[in-house]
Amino acid sequence: MTFNELRRIKDQLPSGSMQRIADELGIDVETVRNYFGGDNYDDGKAVGLHYEKGPEGGIVQIDDTTILEKAKEMLAN
Repeated sequence: MTFNELRRIKDQLPSGSMQRIADELGIDVETVRNYFGGDNYDDGKAVGLHYEKGPEGGIVQIDDTTILEKAKEMLAN
């Protein structure tokens, strides 16, 4: 997945989705934001994303797709 694809998913989510994902998964909302490109590691945690330079913002390797799956689930409903 490219970084731009990941950001497009984030941008399509309805308002309040970050908090909803965090609540459903029992994690801090800043961790969810970090997953989608944020960088608040004082309040949130690292999320196992690895970036490789390239077109479309580069390639993103995701160790755990749980947050991404929740986001896609919200978009499908």
